[in-house]
Amino acid sequence: MEKEATKKPSFMYAFMILVMVIAIISTGMLVFGASIQIMMFTALIAVIPLITRLGYTFKEVEQSAYESMLKALQPGMIILTVGILIGAWMASGTVPSIIYYGIESISPSFFLVITLVLCSVVSLATGASWATVGTAGIAMMGVGHSLGVPVGMTAGAIVSGAFFGDKMSPLSDSTNLSAAVAGAELMDHIKHMLLTTGPAYIITAMIFTVLGLIYGGSSVSSSEVNTLTGYLAENFNLGLIPLIPPAIVITLLVMKKPPVPSIFIGALAGAAVAIAYQGVSVNQVLTTFFDGYYVESGIEMVDTLLQQGGLTSMLPLVALYLFALGLGGILYSYGVLEVILESVVSRIKSRGMLVFVSMFTGYAMLGIGGSFSFSGVMTGTLLKPLFEKFNLRPENLSRIIEDTATQSAPLVPWTAGGLFTAAALGVSPLVYIPFSFLAIFTPMFTLFYGITGYCMKEKKTEKSPHTRIKKLAKV
Repeated sequence: MEKEATKKPSFMYAFMILVMVIAIISTGMLVFGASIQIMMFTALIAVIPLITRLGYTFKEVEQSAYESMLKALQPGMIILTVGILIGAWMASGTVPSIIYYGIESISPSFFLVITLVLCSVVSLATGASWATVGTAGIAMMGVGHSLGVPVGMTAGAIVSGAFFGDKMSPLSDSTNLSAAVAGAELMDHIKHMLLTTGPAYIITAMIFTVLGLIYGGSSVSSSEVNTLTGYLAENFNLGLIPLIPPAIVITLLVMKKPPVPSIFIGALAGAAVAIAYQGVSVNQVLTTFFDGYYVESGIEMVDTLLQQGGLTSMLPLVALYLFALGLGGILYSYGVLEVILESVVSRIKSRGMLVFVSMFTGYAMLGIGGSFSFSGVMTGTLLKPLFEKFNLRPENLSRIIEDTATQSAPLVPWTAGGLFTAAALGVSPLVYIPFSFLAIFTPMFTLFYGITGYCMKEKKTEKSPHTRIKKLAKV
């Protein structure tokens, strides 16, 4: 929604609004232990009267929030559908089968690096990090837990692999958006990202290999593992049939079919296997769709692994995403973010400072807007003219957007990526952030290149040979 320039807030007023938002959310959560959902909603309501003082009506501000919330519909539907899928795959024996065969075939010492590579391949083939986390990621969390690998390490390997494949895949929406908003060619953008993400990925793989050798299987005794595998073998019909649902989902995603129906078809396939192969009733399957899979085995490891999923488990995440987008939409539509960024941009005098500010903007917009798309559009739109001013090709900017916003999306607890990843894997982002090595090392290369100028492509200013020949002919 376009707003009149005369109604823009001053820098101090905009800064005061932003500080207030941060104070409300952080105080409520850290001091009073309130949920992030209620504090985000409180901040959203608190901002509205401050914006109306700029001359807008309550109805106008409210409408801006609702328009921004509309962007939450598709990811919200994906989140809810994945909740249904998780419950169905538990009942169908899909996840139990993967856990069982994973324990039997994967060495704990190399589990982490195998998880990294597996999630990278699936995400690269599908262009969908969320689908990878919600399918291969869930299964590998179960295997890792069974093998005694610390959950933070397993989740870190899943996140690193899934979001590496996402940003390097030409099928990914984030990859296409980053290239488009910066004005770069898609393949030029992907090739340019290899210069930062490639070495960071190699380092990440090396670290996970070392961690696997140190920690793999060190905390779970063979008797516990045998108890788990024995329970799975006795209570589920294992084999190839339960593996049909994930094969269907991955095939549909590779074929670039829409994610919501693809995931739901995977859930329906899981339901069919649960009914026909596991002997689950239709009523139980429908209950699992809504409330998730429930089992009371008396074995703590089994109950922890299998009691997951259901549409209701994802409802708090959808609510938080709505509030985050509504708040971000208001701050963007009425110039609060723009005014603050403009004051910073005017002080950029060097290429290194430009890269640093671009990275900071990517992270800040991710945290404020609650989604990669918000961060990508804001960062690309505001900083694209400066990259042209410094004679830098657009893939430099698109690479920075991906190196910051795309890879850090699952690390910020209130963003869509953070909410989904935490819910799907069953762990807080605070647990896997220390092990999300790809998201840690990649921006280090980004900043180093910005300071040194290494791997920073400049626009060609030299005239083409054809033009020079024409000039000589005139002489």
